[in-house]
Amino acid sequence: MGIAEYAIRHKVVSWLFTLVLLVGGIVSFFRLGQLEDPEFTIKSAMIIAQYPGASPQQVEEELTLPIEQALQNLPYVDYLTSISSQGLAQVTVEMKPKYRKKALAQIWDEVRRKMHDLQGSLPPGTGQIMVKDDYADVYGMLFALTGDGYSYQDLKDQADYLRRELVLVKGVGKVQLGGVQQEQVFVEISRAKLAALGISLQRILQLLSTQNSVNPGGHIRVGDEYVRIYPTGEFQSVSDMGQLLISEPGDDQLVYLADVAQISRAFAEVPSQLYRFNGQPALTLGISFTSGVNVVDVGRAVDKRLVELDYQRPVGMALATIYHQPREVDKSVTDFLVNLGEAVLIVIVVLLLFMGLRSGILMGLVLLLTILGTFIVMRMLAIDLQRISLGALIIALGMLVDNAIVVTEGVLIGIQRGQTRVQAAANIVNQTKWPLLGATVIAIAAFAPIGLSEDATGEYCGTLFSVLLISLFLSWITAITLTPFYCYLFFKEGQGQGTEPQDPYKGAFYQGYKGFLLLCVRHRVLTLLAMLALLVGALAGFGKVKQAFFPPSNTPMFLVDYWLPQGSDIRATRDAVARLEGQLLAIDGVAQVTSTVGQGAQRFMLTYSPEKQYGSYGQLLVKVTDLDAMGAVVDQTRDLLEQTHPAAFAKVKRMMIGPSPKASIEARFSGPDPKTLRQLASQAEALLNQTPGVSDVRHDWRQPEKVIRPQFAEAQARRAGISRQDLDDVLAMNFSGKTVGLYRDGSQLLPIMVRPPASERLEADNLQNVQVWSPVFNRYLPINQVVSDFKTEWEDALLMRRDRKRTITVEAEPALDGDETAAQLLARVRPAIEGIALPPGYELEWGGEYEKSHDAQQSLFSSLPLGYLFMFIITIFLFDSVRQPLVIWLTVPLALIGVTTGLLLMNAPFGFMALLGFLSLTGMLIKNGIVLVEQIKLEFEQGRQGLDAVVEAAVSRVRPVCMAAATTILGMIPLLFDAFFESMAVVIMFGLGFATVLTLIVVPVLYTLFYRIPAKG
Repeated sequence: MGIAEYAIRHKVVSWLFTLVLLVGGIVSFFRLGQLEDPEFTIKSAMIIAQYPGASPQQVEEELTLPIEQALQNLPYVDYLTSISSQGLAQVTVEMKPKYRKKALAQIWDEVRRKMHDLQGSLPPGTGQIMVKDDYADVYGMLFALTGDGYSYQDLKDQADYLRRELVLVKGVGKVQLGGVQQEQVFVEISRAKLAALGISLQRILQLLSTQNSVNPGGHIRVGDEYVRIYPTGEFQSVSDMGQLLISEPGDDQLVYLADVAQISRAFAEVPSQLYRFNGQPALTLGISFTSGVNVVDVGRAVDKRLVELDYQRPVGMALATIYHQPREVDKSVTDFLVNLGEAVLIVIVVLLLFMGLRSGILMGLVLLLTILGTFIVMRMLAIDLQRISLGALIIALGMLVDNAIVVTEGVLIGIQRGQTRVQAAANIVNQTKWPLLGATVIAIAAFAPIGLSEDATGEYCGTLFSVLLISLFLSWITAITLTPFYCYLFFKEGQGQGTEPQDPYKGAFYQGYKGFLLLCVRHRVLTLLAMLALLVGALAGFGKVKQAFFPPSNTPMFLVDYWLPQGSDIRATRDAVARLEGQLLAIDGVAQVTSTVGQGAQRFMLTYSPEKQYGSYGQLLVKVTDLDAMGAVVDQTRDLLEQTHPAAFAKVKRMMIGPSPKASIEARFSGPDPKTLRQLASQAEALLNQTPGVSDVRHDWRQPEKVIRPQFAEAQARRAGISRQDLDDVLAMNFSGKTVGLYRDGSQLLPIMVRPPASERLEADNLQNVQVWSPVFNRYLPINQVVSDFKTEWEDALLMRRDRKRTITVEAEPALDGDETAAQLLARVRPAIEGIALPPGYELEWGGEYEKSHDAQQSLFSSLPLGYLFMFIITIFLFDSVRQPLVIWLTVPLALIGVTTGLLLMNAPFGFMALLGFLSLTGMLIKNGIVLVEQIKLEFEQGRQGLDAVVEAAVSRVRPVCMAAATTILGMIPLLFDAFFESMAVVIMFGLGFATVLTLIVVPVLYTLFYRIPAKG
């Protein structure tokens, strides 16, 4: 008893299978996690270390280089980038794409151990190395806390309260505050009083740094006890610091710190990062989710908890939403489900129109059960509903009914030829089950390079392969089990026994196709030459197709990167950004503006990459009322920046879908000398600026900064007993203030900042008024007695490196109002930039979209030959022949004709997703070819000869092939309106449309040619 006969005769088993798929699928669907994008591991970590007082070059040589050397020895590292600036090293380590979440947890531990081992060998004065492996965390819910009239401390207290409460919500991973400022203890010492009392500044600094330190006082045995010794003298409060005795030993006059200083507790005047929201200072709360949760449900729980906590919020404080991933996910999943429903409805309508009511309902039911069964397996494998997995279901729809169409068509033909329902079902399943399995495996294998790709894009799109594997394999199972069972239930016996069977192919459609096929076979050389000419034309036309990596997101938000000249004070940047905020809020269509100054915002979505720490940098997140208003608002923003912010470099950019580079076009020059690197970058910038359609040209080293260099007169200083450190200390104290020691307040450690009071604080033009304490003369001396001159010099404030080589990157973007993609612009400017003469020891590399796309395609193509070889071997196993598989495979390149036509007609770019579409098209084309060639083989086995066998086989497969193509093509219509899947849909729809012609015309023609079948039967 065959599979089909078993399914028909054991009705209880078939009904049970149906019930499991139906109920289990519905339950699984509602329990699936929901995400906006698939879970994706960002394989980056930041290593940050401070070296106060060091120049960028000193940081590079003494701090950055040892860190890079230690990291480069790790076998997991893909590449390193670093930024060396004044007193700060920021090293970003990117691990190889093949490492996933579980492996990375152990890798980050090893990185921490490396850094811990390195710490002891770093120069004195270097701070603790911090490994920030949470740099890649995504805070999908981002809120801004503002309060007109409230102090920063008030906002901080409320934010801390909310964080304590929200982190307890089930499903919440982390709650991180953004824009938090460092609280400090300020000791403002009067220089005049110090000079009058003859007290050295160094003595005060030493006392402050040691008085509150924790040191072991030892232990003493008292009888049977072992008692700890712990002297008093620690500061119990900020006011206690004023009672610190600072007079010199042996001095009869007792002088306390409060006699010469004002002591207070406040926040740093020069913060590392500031946030603003709609024109007001703000703190942000970023909420990340634990893995494997339904973010929509967690988002609702967080919103509910916020409503419950609203009673505690002070009047006048507001908690506004910057980004709400659960709502975006809910909308995105809902839209995709609507698209999925539309696609299913389209497929069913097509089936009803062309296969009849009973057949249409039957295959619609099989399609629904297959999709529900896919949800069951997705639930078991923890595959969430998100952009890629739902898109995969829509892509698979047409292919899901292919097998059912073949079986249903075979049953109908068998019944018309006088067979019973059981005989017809058993015969067609026995004839086609293995060819259909082979064709299904080939269709799955066509997507295998996505699942096997180790690149970031492969990980991002990996669920495309997983879902297609599940659904297509399940479609084969339902085709050979449930489809025959439903055919038995839905169809009635055709002719009675003993009557003459009808010819099912006598209709006008079949006869017309048969006549055209015979014409092509008779002129087969001409037919193949015509196909070859079309292929040559398609190859030529493909050169005019736009190339792109990933498209912009549909999120109604864009970013403005805002750079003042390098060296600008963060407070000046704040003021400039605040002015721009007000101007943007006045634009019609702008809903809200969030700005961050000093560094990028918390990573609120997977594809957002925050900028590193720069005082001259600000970024504005502009949310528009709807996507339709985006273009007009962006244009007005660019005009506004050009007209009212000429001193700033500002770049407007859209949010992107999928992994995206920092800039679309990047030219990296590497070499030893900073001056030469800047010259090379200037030449590249000039060439880019001369190229029409290119905008936002810059390089990442920014402008050199001024540095004041007091010329230390060593001989005079030594006679006065003044060291270089004494000079550094007094300069730091008189201008920016000097940090000495820590004040402990419970769990908080607050830096103690020593500086003059505001009335005595010096400016750049009165450097000569600084006085330095001389222990030899026991008094303060004018600074010009130990400094011969003050010179102003220029230095490279940012030294960038990549893989331990100094690297300057020239960046550019396609003009937003232009029609060219980054790939097209790069093709135009590349020869000129590569023509720049590079001195020995210097090299040029291309980054940006070119590098990302190249890496993605390289990873994809690395597994492609093996995948195609596997597919070809399967076709050989199916036919036990080489010629028959060659007939099928020779049609694959011809699919490019339809692909090129579609991309040019729809003005769609050929990017990574389009490439995946072409791979899937290959599988569809081969699958259809297998079904047709297998039928030709069957016709010969049943006694037909020559051309008759080929033609009759083609005629018998014309409806299944056309139906499969029609359902796939029409089912993808909803994807044409999704920016992410548009190019893939165009490739499959147009490519498959032409591939249908290839299957029905070219395959029979090639078959007659390969087997030398005469053109006249």
